[in-house]
Amino acid sequence: MHAETGAGARHFHLIGIGGTAMASLAGLLKAKGQWVTGSDENVYPPMSTQLQQQGIAYAEGYGAQNLEPAPDVVVVGNAISRGNPELEAVLDRKLHYTSAAAVLKEEFLRGRRVLAVAGTHGKTTTTSILAWVLEAAGLNPSFLIGGVAENFGASFRLTDSEFFVIEADEYDTAYFDKGPKMWHYLPEVALVNNIEFDHADIYRDEEAYKFAFARFLNLVPMSGRVVAGWESPLVRELAARSWAPVEGFAYAAGGEAEYAVPAAAAPEVLGVSSTLSRPPLGRQPRWQAVDVEFGAASTRFRVLHAGEQWGVVETPLAGAFNVRNCLAVVAAASAVGAEPEKIRAGLKSFQSVRRRMEVRGEAGGVVVIDDFAHHPTAVKETLAAARQRYGERPLVAVFEPRSYTSQRKEFQDAYVRAFAPAQTVVLAGLFHPERYDARTALDPHAVIAALQQQGKHAAYIPEVDAIVRHLAERLQGGEVVLVMSNGGFGGIHQKLLDAFAG
Repeated sequence: MHAETGAGARHFHLIGIGGTAMASLAGLLKAKGQWVTGSDENVYPPMSTQLQQQGIAYAEGYGAQNLEPAPDVVVVGNAISRGNPELEAVLDRKLHYTSAAAVLKEEFLRGRRVLAVAGTHGKTTTTSILAWVLEAAGLNPSFLIGGVAENFGASFRLTDSEFFVIEADEYDTAYFDKGPKMWHYLPEVALVNNIEFDHADIYRDEEAYKFAFARFLNLVPMSGRVVAGWESPLVRELAARSWAPVEGFAYAAGGEAEYAVPAAAAPEVLGVSSTLSRPPLGRQPRWQAVDVEFGAASTRFRVLHAGEQWGVVETPLAGAFNVRNCLAVVAAASAVGAEPEKIRAGLKSFQSVRRRMEVRGEAGGVVVIDDFAHHPTAVKETLAAARQRYGERPLVAVFEPRSYTSQRKEFQDAYVRAFAPAQTVVLAGLFHPERYDARTALDPHAVIAALQQQGKHAAYIPEVDAIVRHLAERLQGGEVVLVMSNGGFGGIHQKLLDAFAG
């Protein structure tokens, strides 16, 4: 994975290097033999650890001094906006700058067979599973993932393989490119698990959000493949417009599932010659998971392909959403010729992704789990998976409303429903509440009141240390504490373990 910096290396400087995608890009550039530096604020594990292991130096804090000597290419992270002193210096000095997605496209994806994993939920886990399954199949893929895949111990890898697996994020690319990152990724195989309105900070409504995925699917060549989550009505709608062949997949539980498929848009609507025709879509998904069994240590299910037995899958992952993730990987890996028995071996030996149902430890008889869930659907599915895995043990949900979506009023009722599997719920303070007003902000007191009406022990506790004290005083041992946040959450996981141990 490592390459020495050669005499002909270019100097890439990444502003915002501590983000998952940016730190992974830094590693890819270093592996290619480029000189890489960067800057950021508040870099925390696992990305800080990964950068240190790669020997990539970065400045703590932003400033013009970080641009000495002048880089050949400045990569501006999508969290960087005007007013950042380092960005302002880049503009003043007229340095060459670009986005992370554009660098990925030109330096790593062009000319390769790209398998791009998109969708509102499950991207990181599905990308990690797919990369590992292709590895088990002997295809030696390069990859870039929005988290650290435990099987590889990294969020990226660069090989000489023709295959590149990438997490295709719908978030915007940079302050100067407001289109989604996934539009840059040249997909041969586009896997879309599901589509559900998210990222309310950059998409005005569901139609705008849906359009981002419609254009992404319209990038897939007719020689490629679209792997589509058939249980998502929006995915089915967009799949009907695909010029590439579509492989639908669905969790059918005990039998075959059938779904309404909308008529495809006329070719003229998409600005394509009407002499071409799309492959027809069937009502049933070609890939189905049936006879699903959730166990204490693993999940098993049978896979049907076009109604015929494909094989039995066993995975250590919990939850119905991971059945769908694994089934999507079966379809995508099959599309590039991976052998069935090797696909099954990869699924069985897959470990996990850090911050995705990651058990951080157990102390005083209490298990502490870390998860990245923030959208209400992800919260609901993650809690359901914990219930399936841990049976009747009391389930405690600790949630930090940190993302834009999780702090907006229109999702308030959905969060109340999402916490249904938990007996105890603790809601932390909103992240940067000044960005909202009474009309747009989630009301944590209303959420707590609604949960209390359901008979749950629910509390709104803004501060991390106060949450730790509250749970340390209340929990008796035997509980499972599921901490959900898409940020560092003040190091709450270790603080909880220390408190329970004491």
